[in-house]
Amino acid sequence: MMFGVAFSVGVLLALLGGTAGDEYGRVADDKCVAPQHLVSKYRQRMEESVKVDEKPNPSILLAMDLVGGSDEEAHKLLLHQMKEEAVNTAEKHMSSGQVALYVLALLSSCENPRQVHAFSHTVDLISILQKKTDEEVTSLEVNGVPKTTLFSVSLDILGLCLAQAGGYEEAAVALAKKMLDPEERRRSVDTNAVATLALTCTYEHTDISNLRDLLSETLLVVTTGFLNEQEKNDGMIGNIYSMGLVLQALEATREFYAPRKWNCAQAFSVVYKHDFTLPMAIAQVLPALVGKSYLDASKVACAHSASIEVHYTVINKLRGEHFSFHITVHVPEGSTLLKVLQEAEKEKPKEFSFKTEQTFWGPMVVSIHDLAANTNDKTYWQFFSGKEPLQEGVGTYKPKAGEHIEAIFSTY
Repeated sequence: MMFGVAFSVGVLLALLGGTAGDEYGRVADDKCVAPQHLVSKYRQRMEESVKVDEKPNPSILLAMDLVGGSDEEAHKLLLHQMKEEAVNTAEKHMSSGQVALYVLALLSSCENPRQVHAFSHTVDLISILQKKTDEEVTSLEVNGVPKTTLFSVSLDILGLCLAQAGGYEEAAVALAKKMLDPEERRRSVDTNAVATLALTCTYEHTDISNLRDLLSETLLVVTTGFLNEQEKNDGMIGNIYSMGLVLQALEATREFYAPRKWNCAQAFSVVYKHDFTLPMAIAQVLPALVGKSYLDASKVACAHSASIEVHYTVINKLRGEHFSFHITVHVPEGSTLLKVLQEAEKEKPKEFSFKTEQTFWGPMVVSIHDLAANTNDKTYWQFFSGKEPLQEGVGTYKPKAGEHIEAIFSTY
């Protein structure tokens, strides 16, 4: 049984039952920020790990985008490597958590995870992630444990939530129950931290009151545990390599443990005493050092480049063998209709191939699916928005989010 996007709300509801000195940066409105020289040092170390012959690490790309100011060539190389790796291995060889990290990193780089293109192929990482998350939830419900780990499940929820996709609320319920289970005390601090980020995202995006109550309770319990451990261990929570994710989680969840205060200066002072050299450890701690968390993946770099969904249909009931093809594509907001046609052709070239001719009024579509307009037959391709014919050409008309464009082979 699958628990994916079609999971009903009814079934879902049934499941619910001090101050740092200059050496340590600054504290403004209780928000700790590391000194710039330290951020620059760690960013450079992390970027130096990006090499042509190295396996791409999505956590590094995600940190680059969250922190900003990264080397453009290193960023470009890593993004290119990730696209190739995703096309080659995501569906069959990546765990759900690995796919989720790719989704987060692509979102932070203004890339559409539904359309990852390399080697003349395109994969939809969101659909792949939804399927793998379904498998995790099924295993949790049937066996009491996920297919992989709760760490991966947490990343799955976070990736789907930030991508505004479906299929994560039921996983959030199962994860929250695990977080509250007194017999699950031996979870790693890293798992608790990523789970905190995932449940926070779900809390912010769901309007199901029972679910919000469950998430609020869980977040209070887990974050209070972090604060208690920090007080007990003079600032340390878990070990030094756990601190990056924990700092992200505590910064992002202040409302859930309020009115209790987090002594972020004490926690940061522990981090400052360690010289991080491992690229993965740096990738986890760097966002926290600039006051960011993985929750910012979908809004830091991409606020200027929102993606919209456009529905596109081509219809011929006039000449030769009749056909009707439909596709939904995602393009940057403000794109022209020509961009929609190009994306459709990229995804399904057999069905949506097209040709244009340049005119004084801009490009004119003269052929779709190898069916060309003909002046002798007085045939042409006419474009509609809903039932209304377009008054602008494909080079100037800009579809709106959710709009349905039809190209119909017609006569004049």
